[in-house]
Amino acid sequence: MKKLAWLLVSPLLASPLCAADLMQVYREAQANDATFAAARATLEAGQEKQPQARAGLLPSLNLSGNTVWNKNEISAQGSPTFSPNYNSNGYQLTLSQPLFRWQNWIAYDQSKMQVAQAEANFGLARQDLILRVAQAYFDVLYAQENVAAVKANKQAIAQQLELAKKSFEVGTSTITDTHEAQARFDLASAQEIAAESDLDVKLRALQAIIGQEPGALAQLRKSAELTPPQPSSMNDWVAAAESGSLNVQVQQYNASIAAREVDKQRAGHYPTLDVVANYGHSKAYNSFSRSSVDTDYQNAGLQLNIPLFSGGLTASRQREASANRAAAESGLETAKRNAALGARQYYLGVVNGLAQVKALKAALVSSQSALESNKLGYEVGVRINIDVLNAENQVYVTRRDLAKATFDTLMAQLRLKASTGALSDDDVAQINALLDPSTVR
Repeated sequence: MKKLAWLLVSPLLASPLCAADLMQVYREAQANDATFAAARATLEAGQEKQPQARAGLLPSLNLSGNTVWNKNEISAQGSPTFSPNYNSNGYQLTLSQPLFRWQNWIAYDQSKMQVAQAEANFGLARQDLILRVAQAYFDVLYAQENVAAVKANKQAIAQQLELAKKSFEVGTSTITDTHEAQARFDLASAQEIAAESDLDVKLRALQAIIGQEPGALAQLRKSAELTPPQPSSMNDWVAAAESGSLNVQVQQYNASIAAREVDKQRAGHYPTLDVVANYGHSKAYNSFSRSSVDTDYQNAGLQLNIPLFSGGLTASRQREASANRAAAESGLETAKRNAALGARQYYLGVVNGLAQVKALKAALVSSQSALESNKLGYEVGVRINIDVLNAENQVYVTRRDLAKATFDTLMAQLRLKASTGALSDDDVAQINALLDPSTVR
């Protein structure tokens, strides 16, 4: 029994030791994000466009009925007034099958494009979810890094402040060193409050996406290496964005739908031909025979309708559709240009980010060496307290800047893939491999 209880409790005890990684947070967002849920519902609604349009090509069957109470007074010269009161009723079953309705065929073609457009929009929503989750996740990691850097800096300044006070007491330093250390300590305390507040805001932003309070998050591995974009040519990425961007695809469908709408409105001038069949029954009163008459009827035939004039409505709608087509084509061109611009920006963001990360790693090593040298110099009297404080601050600022540059580069990689419409769960998995779930902060 004790062993069973331990098996039930042990996972709960072990869970805090393993932080949630980016993929786990992304799965939570897929299940709980309200914006993504709305996009999924919009996709389901958009997929109904095709069966709705297909209905215009299929037969329709309608049943109608009526019942009427009649009160009449019939009089003839030389005859008494006759007042028959009676009920007449009937029903009719009507079958109609379109044979030629060109606008219905065009609407069916449009519906296929509308479904494809809805799927492209959902693809955009999926990419947007990945980017929002990754940005919120990295914002939390950076805020945690900032808090850790500020706390470490504050602790180092506190040690330096204590050393400055002792040195002043024994007469080996001036009161200026103590005041400078105290000022830096007070500033670090204010920075700590601001950093903790910013971390709480970033956690709440992530909570809004995943629908629950985030726990511990996996940190970036210290040995993580960022990879350059493949292909390495920016022009290849630009070309891929101009053709593969989901925004471009949405606008392409929009332009195609608008072009078919012109044909659809033009078809309003065309005749229509339907097969119509009726089956019905009616019961009425015959005033001459003064008796009720039951009638069963069946008929079938062709119904031709030739539009001649509708007050200029059809022509006006055709001009409206032509203007909308021109607007959609301009929107497509704008989407292509924006896609190309975005691909260039994010490509440069990745390339320059990689260079910045490399430079900051070297700067961090140099800053740490400079700090050790200043501490040693302060001990032997060739450096003053302010030199040590500045060197310590430089180490923590560089470490924080390195974390930001790393996270910004990872986001640029994701946005670069998104600009070509190729961002997927696999890209999340690749970045997730750079995280260490065993690291808890």
